[in-house]
Amino acid sequence: MVVLQFNSLGLLLLPQTTKKCHIRLSQNLKLREGRKSYAINIDSQTSSISETTATTTTPDADEGPPVIDFAFVNSRLLPDGSPDVQYRSACGGQKLRDIMLENHVELYGPYARPLLNCGGGGTCGTCIVEVVDGNELLSPKTPKEKEKLKKQPKKWRLACQTVVGKEDSRGELIIQQLPEWKAHEWE
Repeated sequence: MVVLQFNSLGLLLLPQTTKKCHIRLSQNLKLREGRKSYAINIDSQTSSISETTATTTTPDADEGPPVIDFAFVNSRLLPDGSPDVQYRSACGGQKLRDIMLENHVELYGPYARPLLNCGGGGTCGTCIVEVVDGNELLSPKTPKEKEKLKKQPKKWRLACQTVVGKEDSRGELIIQQLPEWKAHEWE
């Protein structure tokens, strides 16, 4: 197995056994059409590095199974000051809590122990997330959500009460994890 270590500025370590490899770096936080991705080609025989830029487009409705793309933004920033983002995909018709837990995305933060949260009943309010983009894909707020979040910003939701789309839904969501602990503000 070959391990490449790199940062946002470039490649830090290249094993001698590597002849050619492709590395994809996501440049933008948005998942919308026009997202740039970079492919860096490294040829160890000629010691050359070439970079190509390609712009991706949103797939047509007829391509592949219906899927919803997620960008989960961590509440803490990376050491360079950029947001820590995890990209995931899931089918619609599921609760946001289940999607986050199945994909190993931090949901409860300091409330992760079983006795500190209600396990999806909507009574504790520890699974709060902020919907930065894609609110139209989410179900309307439940009475439990309205009660728990009545003094909070309107973009905040309880992940255990929020259903993401329907089984045939497509789209993108940007979700801020643990908004009460976040180190940055959205513009």
